[in-house]
Amino acid sequence: MDTRRLVLGLLATLVASLALAASSKSPGFYANPLKPRLPKGGVVESCADPTVLRGQQRGDPYWYMYCTTDPLHDKDRDAQGNWVFHKIPQLRSLDLVKWEYVGDAFQSVPAYAASSAGLWAPEVVYSAEHDKYYLFFAVTDTTGTECTGDSAIGVAVSDKPTGPWKFSGAPVIGPRKDTSNPDPCAFQWTFDPDVLGDSVGTDSVLYYGSYSGGIFARKLTLTADGATAGDDEKRITIGNRYEAANVVSRDGAYYLFGSATNCCNGALTGYSVFAGRSTSPFGPFVDREGQSLLDPRVGGTPVLSMNGNRWVGPGHNTVFQDAAGQWWTVYHAVDQADPFFESAPGFTKRPVLLDPLDWVDGWPAVRGGLWASDGKLPAPAARDGYKSQYRTSLARPHVPGDRLAAASDELDGTALSASWSWVRPPDSSTYGVADGTFRFEVQKADLYVDTNNASLLTRPAPKGDYLVETRVRLDVPDEGCCFNSAQAGLVLYGDDDHYIKLTVTSMGETRQTEFAKERAPVPAGHARYGNTAVGPPSKDWTYLRIAVERLGGEARRAAGGDTVAYTAYTSQNGTDWVRGGTWTHAMTGPRIALVAMGGGGRFTAGFDYVRVYALRSGERARR
Repeated sequence: MDTRRLVLGLLATLVASLALAASSKSPGFYANPLKPRLPKGGVVESCADPTVLRGQQRGDPYWYMYCTTDPLHDKDRDAQGNWVFHKIPQLRSLDLVKWEYVGDAFQSVPAYAASSAGLWAPEVVYSAEHDKYYLFFAVTDTTGTECTGDSAIGVAVSDKPTGPWKFSGAPVIGPRKDTSNPDPCAFQWTFDPDVLGDSVGTDSVLYYGSYSGGIFARKLTLTADGATAGDDEKRITIGNRYEAANVVSRDGAYYLFGSATNCCNGALTGYSVFAGRSTSPFGPFVDREGQSLLDPRVGGTPVLSMNGNRWVGPGHNTVFQDAAGQWWTVYHAVDQADPFFESAPGFTKRPVLLDPLDWVDGWPAVRGGLWASDGKLPAPAARDGYKSQYRTSLARPHVPGDRLAAASDELDGTALSASWSWVRPPDSSTYGVADGTFRFEVQKADLYVDTNNASLLTRPAPKGDYLVETRVRLDVPDEGCCFNSAQAGLVLYGDDDHYIKLTVTSMGETRQTEFAKERAPVPAGHARYGNTAVGPPSKDWTYLRIAVERLGGEARRAAGGDTVAYTAYTSQNGTDWVRGGTWTHAMTGPRIALVAMGGGGRFTAGFDYVRVYALRSGERARR
């Protein structure tokens, strides 16, 4: 070994050890977002797709974080004014709170990558067998075909956690043709690598994939200069739902964390994290309701979503344990008040956040279901012998109180009551009331941005806080593609440009519950529509709830001035409810509405009732 390099390494370890000796064994506190320091001043304002690894070699006191290719902050431009896209920024920390930027992993791309390719979604593991670190990444475009978008998974190897890194000569997973599509340039998305374990010897499991095709797993072998994957590819999620896999082992079970919906939609980003559990690292993974992540009515238990504060779109997380055994997660999110890089509307900025992860009845929940924090919290126990003061506090669900009869309707009889009125009345032959059900044929129409031709059946909403519930059935086939976007459910309707929507929706080969928000007008480059997902729909009746709470004071300021919080719930049986995210909105006099729209075939929705309840005092969800 080079003597100068050895001396510098010993000095760095000594300095770090002195810093630790001078510090208290109380970790102190932190607040989101994390703000890694830059050597010449300033902070890292965006660290998308973060992954964290504790230093694995003897004498290394640091934790390391790696981010996807992006600018670091609002002013990160070159002399010509172009954005600087850092190829895997690297950060380190002694306490998991105060981070420093220590350079980029790469200055170029591997030989098999197109010169313009992005290097995304890093994953770093250590092999004690080889005493090396392995940095896996997605390559957005390769030279292996004449097409663009032929993504792959690559790897680089180093003796140290921050390089220098040496690219392996070939992808670990090469481009994968989408055989269901006759287009010769149609490829499945080979994104978002994840390796099971942090220190793995020579053998492990590699996870990869995204919306196009789903998430897959293969056996992985680490070699002295790279990695090889087995030939057998095992699908573990259906397509059109999940990306950003992170799999961990706990108490004899394997937990798959996956992110869903749009990662990068500014202040209307609905990205959220869901989980499934299995006894095998190759699945099948099922959620808390017993629904498979491979089922067309796709499963997934919410782990992290919007909670009504300033953070939206929390996702692409990594889960790890601190030195005291407490579980934590790092993830990116979007600040509603600062959603884009400066002077670049539409280019979403994704700061990195840190929060504790609890296990509630065997299922993971960030902050016990309270989700993203926006205030001081006890910091992790980053060093051996430290003890965090964090204590679990469970989120309380919204609980229905007394039924508000004047606002409710059992939809019995043979005609709609006079309390209902139409927005854009449909042909009378397409709807009716019979046998205790309101029948509504799915329209080839929509309520989306500038397409506003769908009919809505509306009634007045009560004043104050309330909870509205319906039971809906949509006769889209259980399987098959593509009935986009046939849907039916609830709308809280201010007007065509201001609403909250919770529906059972057909998306590609999946059936999901969609929770959406639209607003207008918005500044140029800002989104008008954003959506997230909740729990799995049923093959028969699906129950939908929206809890409505007026905001005031600090809660209203945190929500960017929005006046009301809307929280989604779904159920397959009317007893076991899945709580979803919270959108905040400012609407004038919204009405309760039913909708059946989207087309894609001749389908019919049935609504069993609309029930409205007061929210039980003291049982409102905490943010």
